[in-house]
Amino acid sequence: MWQAAPLTPPARARMVWGMTHAPVPAQESRPFKARLTRAPLAYDAGAGADGVALFADAAPEVAEVLRGAAGCSPYLKHLMAREQAWLAGALDGAPEAALSDALGALDGVALPDLGSALRQAKRRVAVLAALADLGGVWALEDVTGALTALADRAVNDTLAALVGDEIRRGKLPGMGPDDAATGAGMFVLAMGKMGAHELNYSSDIDLICLFDETRYDADSFHDARAAFVRVTRKMMSLIADITSEGYVFRNDMRLRPDPSVTPVCLSTDAAERYYESIGRTWERAAFIKARPCGGDIAAGWKFLRTLTPFVWRKHLDFAAIQDAHDMRLRIRAHKGYGGKLVLDGHNMKLGQGGIREIEFFTQTRQLIAGGRDPDLRARDTVGGLRALAAKGWLPGDVARDLEGHYTCHREVEHRLQMVQDAQTQLLPNSPDGFDRLARFMGQGDTDAWQRDLKARLTHVAELTEGFFAPSETCARPALSDKAETLVAGWRSYPALRSDRAREVFARVEPELLSRMQRAANPDEALGQFDRFLSGLPAGVQVFSLFEANPQLIDLVVDICATAPRLSAYLSRNAGVFDAVIGGDFFAPWPDRAALTADLTARLSGITDYERQLDAARVWAREWHFRVGVHHLRGLIDPFEAGHHYATLADAVLAGLWPCVVDAFAAKHGAPPGRGAVVLGMGSLGAGRLNAASDLDLIVIYDADGVEASDGRRPLDARPYYARLTQAFVTALTAATAEGRLYEVDMRLRPSGRQGPVATSLQAFESYQRDEAWTWEHLALSRARAVAGNARLGAEVEDFRVALLAEKGQGADVRADTAAMRARLASAKPGAGQWDVKDGAGRLQDIELTAQLCALIAGSPARRVEAQLRAGARAGVIDAGAEGDLVGAYRLCWRLQCAGRLLTDHLSRMDDLGAGGQSLILRETGFESLDALSAALAASAATAAARVDAVMNDTRGRLDVEEKEHTP
Repeated sequence: MWQAAPLTPPARARMVWGMTHAPVPAQESRPFKARLTRAPLAYDAGAGADGVALFADAAPEVAEVLRGAAGCSPYLKHLMAREQAWLAGALDGAPEAALSDALGALDGVALPDLGSALRQAKRRVAVLAALADLGGVWALEDVTGALTALADRAVNDTLAALVGDEIRRGKLPGMGPDDAATGAGMFVLAMGKMGAHELNYSSDIDLICLFDETRYDADSFHDARAAFVRVTRKMMSLIADITSEGYVFRNDMRLRPDPSVTPVCLSTDAAERYYESIGRTWERAAFIKARPCGGDIAAGWKFLRTLTPFVWRKHLDFAAIQDAHDMRLRIRAHKGYGGKLVLDGHNMKLGQGGIREIEFFTQTRQLIAGGRDPDLRARDTVGGLRALAAKGWLPGDVARDLEGHYTCHREVEHRLQMVQDAQTQLLPNSPDGFDRLARFMGQGDTDAWQRDLKARLTHVAELTEGFFAPSETCARPALSDKAETLVAGWRSYPALRSDRAREVFARVEPELLSRMQRAANPDEALGQFDRFLSGLPAGVQVFSLFEANPQLIDLVVDICATAPRLSAYLSRNAGVFDAVIGGDFFAPWPDRAALTADLTARLSGITDYERQLDAARVWAREWHFRVGVHHLRGLIDPFEAGHHYATLADAVLAGLWPCVVDAFAAKHGAPPGRGAVVLGMGSLGAGRLNAASDLDLIVIYDADGVEASDGRRPLDARPYYARLTQAFVTALTAATAEGRLYEVDMRLRPSGRQGPVATSLQAFESYQRDEAWTWEHLALSRARAVAGNARLGAEVEDFRVALLAEKGQGADVRADTAAMRARLASAKPGAGQWDVKDGAGRLQDIELTAQLCALIAGSPARRVEAQLRAGARAGVIDAGAEGDLVGAYRLCWRLQCAGRLLTDHLSRMDDLGAGGQSLILRETGFESLDALSAALAASAATAAARVDAVMNDTRGRLDVEEKEHTP
């Protein structure tokens, strides 16, 4: 039977709340090979041999660890090859020295090079920690400590560099270069496993970013907060973005107070007021592990000391047991991990007998008595168990058993993640997968290893479950007569016509109905599920997915209870469930480059053009659905959703354009001259779309003197690019077997509907200088190259910037814009109180004003907030107008983005049902629809008055003629 490596005495003091301890392994001089106690077995002998061959001079015992690592993990094999030279030296000495070397390489790295340096450090620490773990050289706490030490350096170094940059740019009033090292008052709290120095092998890092507002006077507060918000976003991007060199850590900022409505960096005063007024038990539990990890460490500890009464109640807090039990049940219901314990696909973290069960068990006991006894406030789980046993709150044998199981569980978790550097805790679903995992654990008898693992999971469940409540089984709930009639009709649907489908569905139906009954409006949820089920052409595959992955039931119930539009989409595109169970569905959103590379790789393996179009649709559909689900579940806010939808569109355009060009060139030859660039206009150009946005595009080409293509069916340059553009639009809009990608609007091109669909660079520049109307210059303020020739795109951007600076100085700019506004108001006056797009003081009105600000200011900014800011800096509007317009815009966008997730046209809130209305209120931050309606009307009225003032600041009015291509 497999046994965990013996626990070594802790090299450090326990990580008690309110104290700081070094998270790195204790220094030891003995070399790596002298401390080996175990080795994995190579699952893939060939890969193992390749790995060993990289290190011909390795000692035999070291070679066995390398062989097993490479033979079980493609990821580790890749790292061994990538860091071969460094690793060879590291394995000759003590791993602690190698860790210090890897982290020491970050000393003094400048901001432009920091991202690359951090990714190199990540690769080296990752391969070193993995081999030290696999060889038994480091205990679990040393492995997690090394990973946490890297995370601390990444956060602290990045924060200091970015704050220093803000100081150099004069964005932090009163701060000098020396203040960068302490974050100029900003600090980062490490939460969760990072806070406890327990990061797993492929962990994300949970962070809360705050700043000490007392270091700034009242006049400087808003500038400081804006700077710290910028620092936070850049820090998250620098650490988490996936580049050609990999990434450092995925990050999660959702543990901050009220994350759906608050900025990513808050003042300590705002955070304190939140926790004092509405802080919840789960937030108390989260702060058990909190510690400052970057920036102003002293300010971080001061803040945590102020939260002591909130986290640690002075009385024996037995009410925490029920709160924890309710939280456990919510997690089980939310994730769908309440069924029978089966190893296939079992979640080692959230499933029965898993890591989270031990953590909840420990933290709940700490909350009960930690207010009375500070010795119980250990951050780490093992330290907490030992402290509870030492103080008599837990039997010693129970603490020892749970500690042993926790260590074993964490090692299994690490092996799962080492295979492909995936943030997963799911056990395999196949015999081959279990064979690989057992070999990775150093075990040749898979069946024996599985029996031992299941026994451990069962024992943990037995030890922890009774503390909270007896186990519960899901019985079919009692339904109303109306509901029973509805459910009885399901057997006639296409999805349930086969015996196999009915057999599988019978097993998941009780759980599904039970969860429906817990929805805000069960009848609405059940009715929407009925529509979902009726639209499924077949059911065996989907129902089998439900059975194997119960968390999908929760997702479907959530969608049916809230978002009918997504439910209807699911019934037509059930294949997107594959993406949900792919392992990274809830991972942070990748950047545009990573998305484009992913689509390009998907399409590059397909030679048939029609199949490429279908593949692009399947790919985009999965990612589009992912944005919708993340938004629905509150993982991202409407502005993040808008950015995600836009980067997805960017990736589709950039990835599909070469396919269209290649297919067209096969008939007509390569594009004459330098090729073409696709410009995104409107909301796409501004980088913010909603779930149902179409795409405004312009295509500009430069034949560069080449008159015609040279293919077997050559075309002159002008018709070549016109037909190529038409082919591209068709590739996006045509309804293939896999549906369509986007609706496309090209009316913003020169001369509108009457002009050619593709415009030469020379004609475009000439038209914009000499013929274009003011509204066309306004539209150009949001233009952005999204696909095609990058160099040509840069030239168009240079021209755009120069043109805006020139044309914004015209005497009639305001009058022309006011006339345009009047025409839009006449054509689209607004469709009621919930129409946030059209009407005075609403989205289109504010966007037009923002474009006017950018044009007059000669600013290249594209987003509304940035354009209004440019206008304020240039004196086009004052700070009060900027604040009112931004506030109205952001409220309208929150409602627009949420509304388009739910329905095509938001005209009556009653049509959304209780779930949809709750989502709208959650996203806008109001308690009731009446309050939201009143706020929307008030903000629109204020914004309209501000727009009137901007538009009327002119000495004349221009008569506007009818122009066919006016949008």
